[in-house]
Amino acid sequence: MDAKRLHRLQGALTRYLDDVLPDLGRQGRRPWAELYLRGLLLDGHRKSAGAMAERLQRIDRSTRDYEQGLQQFLSQSPWDERPVRDQFAQHLAQVLEADGFLILDDTGFPKQGTHSVGVARQYSGTLGKIGNCQIGVTLQYATTQEVVCLDADLYLPEESWGDDRERLLAAGVPEDTGYRAKWRMGLTLLERAKANGFTGVVLADSAYGDVTEFRQALDADRWHSCVGVEKTLKVLAADADRGEVPPYTGRGRPPSRPAQVRPGAPSESVLQWVQNRARDFRKVTWREGSKGKLTSRFAAWRVRPAHKLSAGQEPLAALWLVAEWPEGEASPTKFFFCNLPVSTSLRQLVRTAKSRWWGEHSYKELTDELGLDHFEGRSWRGWQHHVTLVLLAYGFLVLRRQQRRGKKGVAR
Repeated sequence: MDAKRLHRLQGALTRYLDDVLPDLGRQGRRPWAELYLRGLLLDGHRKSAGAMAERLQRIDRSTRDYEQGLQQFLSQSPWDERPVRDQFAQHLAQVLEADGFLILDDTGFPKQGTHSVGVARQYSGTLGKIGNCQIGVTLQYATTQEVVCLDADLYLPEESWGDDRERLLAAGVPEDTGYRAKWRMGLTLLERAKANGFTGVVLADSAYGDVTEFRQALDADRWHSCVGVEKTLKVLAADADRGEVPPYTGRGRPPSRPAQVRPGAPSESVLQWVQNRARDFRKVTWREGSKGKLTSRFAAWRVRPAHKLSAGQEPLAALWLVAEWPEGEASPTKFFFCNLPVSTSLRQLVRTAKSRWWGEHSYKELTDELGLDHFEGRSWRGWQHHVTLVLLAYGFLVLRRQQRRGKKGVAR
């Protein structure tokens, strides 16, 4: 936004920070937090501390050294970002529509050099290839009207960072923090969101959905979920007859598994299952896009994931397998496991699976407008502080839009 509009919103920004910003430990830190948010909201190509300081100092006509102050507040000041994110999330839980979608994903922060915390040559969906970057695991919350980023954490690659304690300490990484699989980081973000008052359906792509332990953890925590999966996962019909438990012959250990649950037991891959049922597909429209209605061909079946069935383990609990097979494509293109109720309609399953588009919308604004990936420091503390303040700036914009629509919000 331009300087005039930002000036008009100064009072609203101050009141917003009263709601979302806890005590930062020292009285002088709150003004620097507000100044940093103003810099993020103000028009400008780069949202690094130096670039923002120059623009803000010119507008405020101040003689203070804004750049040194912002740099110190960002990378050296020891305020804890966790209480800030918790209070921010708790405020949003009170004013946003309830029971939306919790979108778990990760995004890349392109980097030069090798010294920035967590940087490595790794695959980034943002880049669409392997590149030198940091990866942030994020949790976003989407309703029928808006999306906001609730939380994020920095991924530390196992080979280049996770076991290198000297390198971790040099970057300021806490002693109890090292390599964690992205899906485990995602579960931590969801646990915090639940503690702060959020409910809804968890959405994630196949990088998370392919992990059986991740899906089981969601089930154990009673999350409804709809996650992408790859075509190679094995399934069998939810009502498949696995046979009776064989009678005990009197020798060895009594049998405990049905006859069809044994080493070498057959099951179909997701792709085989879907291709064998090609006649089940029908057209579904899930929402209105910028160029008209979004429509494709979908089908859904009740299945049980056959995780280690061939090794003699019981199949997992029944759920929905949803597949998309666009008109004109030689084979299906997308697959999802959804643990929504048995009564859920195909249209609702499709709308749920396709709601991950909100995450891409959010990333675009976070990066293009607010400089999520513009942090130029190298430390763990600086990265966490910058990301926290970007989340707060984005939350401010989302709530301003909500107010302009005249919505009062739905209390939880």
